[in-house]
Amino acid sequence: MENQESQTLRQRTIDDFGEQWTHFPDNEGFYGSSAILRDAIGPLFSLSDVAGGRVAEIGSGTGRIVKSLLEAGAGHVWAIEPSEAVPALEKNLAGDRERVTILPIPGEELPLGLNLDYIFSIGVIHHVPDPRPILKRAHQSLKPKGKLVIWVYGRENNLPYIFLVSALRLITTRMPHTFRVFLSKILNFGLDIYMFLCRFFPLPLKGYVMHVLRNFDRKKRELVIYDQLNPAYAKFYRKDEIEKLLREVGFDKIALHHRHGYSWTILGEK
Repeated sequence: MENQESQTLRQRTIDDFGEQWTHFPDNEGFYGSSAILRDAIGPLFSLSDVAGGRVAEIGSGTGRIVKSLLEAGAGHVWAIEPSEAVPALEKNLAGDRERVTILPIPGEELPLGLNLDYIFSIGVIHHVPDPRPILKRAHQSLKPKGKLVIWVYGRENNLPYIFLVSALRLITTRMPHTFRVFLSKILNFGLDIYMFLCRFFPLPLKGYVMHVLRNFDRKKRELVIYDQLNPAYAKFYRKDEIEKLLREVGFDKIALHHRHGYSWTILGEK
């Protein structure tokens, strides 16, 4: 059970993302494409496998992953989002409401009895101080042989970046929202230079920069920067840590993909 400090940190992080998704509500361009989800999943899983399935996504934000799951043919998607992003989520999924149920609840309250085939949680678990209750409920909510797919920040190969962003976040997590937005705009110019240099040198995060980030428009790159500066809590997982976490809550047949050498995508089966 979470202690009071952990609960407070978790609620702060939820509130931070509610503010973030209220300011950046749309999923336009490559940022909201199915190609992003396919890139995250890598060789672990074919997105077409969700066709006709009963699927949940924990931490749906503004709905870009839900949209991709629907485009892949999911029969029905339960979108779980505990923050103030729910109005943006509802707006972005307005044309798909027959196949979507939006639940404004935390992940550990995912309803039992849905007989889910798949559960996704992309970019969420690393923002939860104690994710075990969420992962345990995911295991309980899946039908036998059901699969969980999560994506988290990785620690391996990332130490220079972790040092830099951790130092920045000591300041930025205490800034008012408008200051973070302004700083993100300024840092976006530095990112322009970094993306250019990645074309010629083996810099940290080069794979992600060249295959993903450079395809975003300027506004979405600003969002990516803001996303790193904003949340009260973020953890960079080692491979053994995230694998152990899934095993502890009951998953087996676990497979991992080191996405672009900087993050981990994990698939576990009930």
